[in-house]
Amino acid sequence: MAIQCSGAGSGPSGTDGNGLSTAGSSEAQATALPSDAPPPTRLVPLLALACGSSVATVYFAQPLLVTLGERFALGSGLLGAIVTVTQLGYAIGLLTLVPLGDLLDHRRLITGQLGLLALALLAAGLAPGVAALLGALAVVGLLAVVAQTMVAAAAALTPPARRGRAVGTVTGGIVTGILLARAAAGALADLAGWRAVYLAAAGIIAVLTLLVRRALPRVRVRHGLPPGAPSAKAPKASYGRLVASTVTLFARHPLLRIRGALALLVFAAFSTLWSGMAQPLSNPPWSLSHTAIGAFGLAGAAGAVAAGVAGRWNDRGLAQRTTGVGLAVLALSWLPIALTGQSLWALAIGAVLLDFAVQAVHVTNQTLIHAVRPDAGSRIIGGYMVFYSAGSSLGALGSSLAYATAGWPAVTVLGASFSLAALLLWATTRRMGAPGGGLGSEGAGAVRAER
Repeated sequence: MAIQCSGAGSGPSGTDGNGLSTAGSSEAQATALPSDAPPPTRLVPLLALACGSSVATVYFAQPLLVTLGERFALGSGLLGAIVTVTQLGYAIGLLTLVPLGDLLDHRRLITGQLGLLALALLAAGLAPGVAALLGALAVVGLLAVVAQTMVAAAAALTPPARRGRAVGTVTGGIVTGILLARAAAGALADLAGWRAVYLAAAGIIAVLTLLVRRALPRVRVRHGLPPGAPSAKAPKASYGRLVASTVTLFARHPLLRIRGALALLVFAAFSTLWSGMAQPLSNPPWSLSHTAIGAFGLAGAAGAVAAGVAGRWNDRGLAQRTTGVGLAVLALSWLPIALTGQSLWALAIGAVLLDFAVQAVHVTNQTLIHAVRPDAGSRIIGGYMVFYSAGSSLGALGSSLAYATAGWPAVTVLGASFSLAALLLWATTRRMGAPGGGLGSEGAGAVRAER
């Protein structure tokens, strides 16, 4: 099983490259829940719902780009900046907030960020001008990274044999949230204006904050012990060293760098489609409404299915096969997408293929990287998602510039180029996870899972 082999991440007491203790990490984590016990009832589905709702806030603007551009006098070449500023905030949050999941109580950290996210959404919905809107959206992106802390919490609270499925379920919630974000934002904008989208989201996140606070157990995941329980005899890491250690982890483990690079390219392709789609669909010959453009996101519902399927395949040790198939499908998806000007059905088929491929690779990546160092799960997932955010920003900005320069054909070429680059990277590095490839004993479990 993909994660079950991660036991190499545990072992004798010691420190990582930044002096952060790893003493008894695996054993300590086991004291939080019995090794074969599932997480508390309904916790994983609730985390999936909260993750999806949080990440959705980053994607609300995609079907609204043309309207926001008209409202705030932004040219077509600058529309991508609305998505990019949110992704930049997301990247900063990944580096500064997600590592706290390895240091603080998950319950307090997650509910605190959810509460602040609700306030940021309120500010976005009330923004009087473009500067206020972009600032509020940057903060929304900063706080939406709470979804990654919840992914790490779900992985840490789930026994190894079931971890792939738990990650798949939570990630499936994220995919569903992204899809519904586009549809809901488009429909609500047509009914009550774009501001209503962010104001309604603020209320939903506030309610979820209370529900998660009641359901999530108070577990300090770094030591895996409930508050008040005896902790490991290791010095508590400082926040600065904890953040710096994220860079060290990626420097030491090739698997993390490879999977991060794949995430950058895959999500650059993903963002190229979804950030660029609003302009051709808003213009002749289609001239679709916000609702219709947003509803197009539902064509990618296959991504939610892919997340669950990929989780099960990873538990069976088929990570490399899942990655290869996913990347090949991603590259092929741009053939029907290129026909968007002639057929909306072609675009729908391409969106289904693209979302399925992206989420299959994404779940595989997260399952494998968590296995490298389970005790540093939040930091690793946070570092990995920086690549995701960078790719999303690159795709959003690139697609708007490409469309302004040469229309939809240029956007298609850009997305296909990202996809083919990811496939080439995987093909040339797939053997680097073999024993002796430099991962070391801590990554041996993840290596064996990649076959």
